[in-house]
Amino acid sequence: MGIFRRERGGPGRVSVQEAAILTGHANAAGRRSGGDAVLLDVREPHEWQAGRAPRAVHLPLSALAAGAGLPAHAQARPLIVICRSGNRSRQAAELLATCGAEAVDVIGGMRDWAGAGLPVVDPQGGNGTVA
Repeated sequence: MGIFRRERGGPGRVSVQEAAILTGHANAAGRRSGGDAVLLDVREPHEWQAGRAPRAVHLPLSALAAGAGLPAHAQARPLIVICRSGNRSRQAAELLATCGAEAVDVIGGMRDWAGAGLPVVDPQGGNGTVA
């Protein structure tokens, strides 16, 4: 069963460790790897400004639900959808899967991402926080 295989009742879910590997933030040994999936952050702008994963793409759930499209570099690529705790990312992954995208959401969101010691940066590349 592939990680992007749609589960009964909705898209799949991944842990923050799996998300880091799939998006190239870390491999199993903790080193950066070449994952080709896009980490899509669906939090609101003030949350995004406080801190985000490096190289993440920002598209708030509110904009996605209103019909905003994915940025060109995120189209036709697997999507790992993340929010603060996992609720909005689940909704966004379901919406994206309905539109034909390969999308899974991250269990525990940015809270678990930061808790696992994965990088969170601010807009200047310094240490960010999860808001």
